[in-house]
Amino acid sequence: MSRDDALQGRWAVATFFFVNGFMVGSWAPQIPLLVTRFSLSEAVLGLLILVFGLGAASAMPVCGYLITRLGSRAVMRVAGILCASALMAVAAAPNMATLVAALILFGALLGSMDIAMNANAVVVERRLQRAIMSSSHGFWSLGGFAGAGAGGVVAEQWGHLAHAGAVTVVALALVLLAIPKLIVENRPALTAGGGFKGFPRSPLIYLTGVVALFSMVPEGAVLDWAALYLRQEMGASLAAASLAFTAFSGAMALMRFLGDGVRNRLGAVATMRLSGLVAAIGMLGAGLAPNPLVATCAFALTGLGIANMVPIAFSAAGNQPGMSSAAGMSVATTIGYSGMLAAPSLVGFVAEHTGLAPIFTGLAVLLAMVVLLAHLMRPADTIAPQPAPTSDG
Repeated sequence: MSRDDALQGRWAVATFFFVNGFMVGSWAPQIPLLVTRFSLSEAVLGLLILVFGLGAASAMPVCGYLITRLGSRAVMRVAGILCASALMAVAAAPNMATLVAALILFGALLGSMDIAMNANAVVVERRLQRAIMSSSHGFWSLGGFAGAGAGGVVAEQWGHLAHAGAVTVVALALVLLAIPKLIVENRPALTAGGGFKGFPRSPLIYLTGVVALFSMVPEGAVLDWAALYLRQEMGASLAAASLAFTAFSGAMALMRFLGDGVRNRLGAVATMRLSGLVAAIGMLGAGLAPNPLVATCAFALTGLGIANMVPIAFSAAGNQPGMSSAAGMSVATTIGYSGMLAAPSLVGFVAEHTGLAPIFTGLAVLLAMVVLLAHLMRPADTIAPQPAPTSDG
């Protein structure tokens, strides 16, 4: 495979990151509409978010195994096409039972697509011999920005079904355009040195997953609860409430496109420490904010801090010494996304008694703990080369 092919593969995987973020961002404005359609309490909504997270968490280990057998590109193809249509199933659900099934499917497809595209991004990094993980996640944030920003307006003006239909058309078109350019990893190299025959023995990969967890729980809380926080506790309109996640995603996108350069200059450890500090200050500000404007600005600051934390953690996981990228990525993403997709459901139960402001304040503690664990990110500074495969296999 030539360098030009690898560069095309780099933009193809970036497109998948954008689509995945676009789907997640488009889910955000659907949440308040679900509350209205089904007259949901915060506790019941929390259970639905838990179901959504369990769908993703249960699919990720299976997806990791499939990547070692079939390659990340094959998994991305199937998961990407199906995921592009999954929000429509959620929006069209006529009753609670169907909604639960649709949320499980949506979560599973998002999780499968996510672990596959992160594994593929590690392959691209090795093929190009330079960091691309932060900017790849920047495309995810850009997709979230577009999905949440446009979604709030479209859903408010045209309704939840028209919104979901438009999301499906855009996402499916982008996936189909990107699929032919995806690169394939050398699967014999992928399974060497640990493979996926069992759980990795090194405790460092699990601690790396914990760092991803502490980075992603606040991200999931902003995704699932920031709009309701501004709408129900601060009286913002639906469009204004959607701006909370829009500002968060936009700030993350901006910083992630700068993140590879920052990481190359400061190193992964120092970048993680600085990022955790900024994110903790922003989350604390969101919890103490007196009005929607201040809260939205604080969420944007949080996005600036969180921006490079998850990409660095994933890059560290995919470059663990003596371990395949698929095995390391599967462990870290499963632990991390279990936090992002499942832990925020606990927010609903706590919010019934405390409201959301104290919860956002408390999440600053998790972000501060990342600062203390930043030394675990050293493997992210070493990108091992991987030869191109001789065939698609």
